[in-house]
Amino acid sequence: MDATIYSDGTYLRNNPTWHADDSAWKAAHIARMLERHGMRPPSVVEVGCGSGEVLVQLSRLLAQGTRFTGYDISPNAYTISSGRARRRLDFRLGDYLESEERHDLALAVDVFEHVEDCFGFVRKLRARAKHKIYHIPLDLSVQSVLRPGKLLAMRRSAGHIHYFTRDTALALLEDTGHRVIDWFYTSGATELAPGGWKASLMRAPRNALFRASPDAAARWLGGYSILALAE
Repeated sequence: MDATIYSDGTYLRNNPTWHADDSAWKAAHIARMLERHGMRPPSVVEVGCGSGEVLVQLSRLLAQGTRFTGYDISPNAYTISSGRARRRLDFRLGDYLESEERHDLALAVDVFEHVEDCFGFVRKLRARAKHKIYHIPLDLSVQSVLRPGKLLAMRRSAGHIHYFTRDTALALLEDTGHRVIDWFYTSGATELAPGGWKASLMRAPRNALFRASPDAAARWLGGYSILALAE
């Protein structure tokens, strides 16, 4: 897929809020992971920050001394995020991996599934911060494979060009030199507002199966991501 979709207005037309409506949910899970490990990073960078709303929400949840920086290569995203800048929080148009900056914590929230060389991206990011948190959608499930056009529709609307299960996502991190410290599932399909009647219909079986077996729910029904803390 041509990366110009992020600068020519295509991605913006498909995702007018640049996923700002999911940001409080994502930030709460990131804060939960940091709390689990007693982490209070002095500086946080988000690579591929999109609308910037994840960092806005995190700036309200984390210690007052933390400094936040968001990077995105899309001028469309920067137009949105730059209006959210404030004290301790700034946004930059450009590629963080080409800068000279270092941070205590780097975030890549639903990012590397968009990147053509996802292994190279993750490998470079590993060296740029002490700790990393990745939020990775698990697009591959039995349901997504059995539904004709499901993954292609995701490719067109969300720009995903790589598709993961829990095991392949964690393996990618390990293959790029990360040590995974902790991870857990997040359930956008059940914790966020339903996206239509099909999503509403699947909410109850997803919840029931997840209570019985989180791995089985992610593998069979989909609608889940993982949040992984690594160094």
